[in-house]
Amino acid sequence: MQNRRPLSGCCGWSEAKAKYFADFQTVELQSTFYELPSLALAGKWRALAPASFHFCLKAWQLITHTPASPTYRKLKSKIGAAEHDLVGSFRPTEQVTLAWERTADVARALAARVVLFQCPASFRPDSENLRNLRQFFSHIRREQFQLAWEPRGEWPSDLVAGLCEDLDLLHCIDPFEVNPTAVSAPYWRLHGKGGYSYQYSDDDLEELLNAVRIRVTKVEQPQYIFFNNIWMKEDALRFQERLEGV
Repeated sequence: MQNRRPLSGCCGWSEAKAKYFADFQTVELQSTFYELPSLALAGKWRALAPASFHFCLKAWQLITHTPASPTYRKLKSKIGAAEHDLVGSFRPTEQVTLAWERTADVARALAARVVLFQCPASFRPDSENLRNLRQFFSHIRREQFQLAWEPRGEWPSDLVAGLCEDLDLLHCIDPFEVNPTAVSAPYWRLHGKGGYSYQYSDDDLEELLNAVRIRVTKVEQPQYIFFNNIWMKEDALRFQERLEGV
């Protein structure tokens, strides 16, 4: 049962790393989406963490987002005009392949458990995007990582379920937006009901705990529950206390 234990944490460092490692057993790194750290820095984080600590990380935005995304403003090495149509949207290009290889290098240095691919709402289920998505996940070297996918926007649930099964992906959801009993993936991200400033109530956390209890004996992988709101540290700690009896 130990390998099935649900883990609660934050999307990003919500406090000093030494304190975070004392408070939590897992983190989802957000900074890797905007700009990948050096391998030396990633290795330093791994060395600072307890051996049992679980790192997860978001894949670099050059894989999932096009340069039209405002998130590219945080990219240190700007994308030239000639490459604007060669990055993002899982395009079958050398640039996207290299972006994955660099993401995988960082994940390897962290001994990461999960790499999350978060798509923008503009990534719609049209024929080109579906073709690129299938080709990308069918051809990359996955190594030891589990891969999670968080689609946004108007994606039919049956299509997402079929893609996750065919491509061996964890379907990442917010369980307050998508029915968690209808999704097989044990990777949840809570963005706040109605927005980032929301703080989860005791009733919310009890509802979440009941959903976890239903799943805990049905999945082989650890369940990850990450909070991504202003109150992420407080909410994750409160929920972690409730998980002790699961």
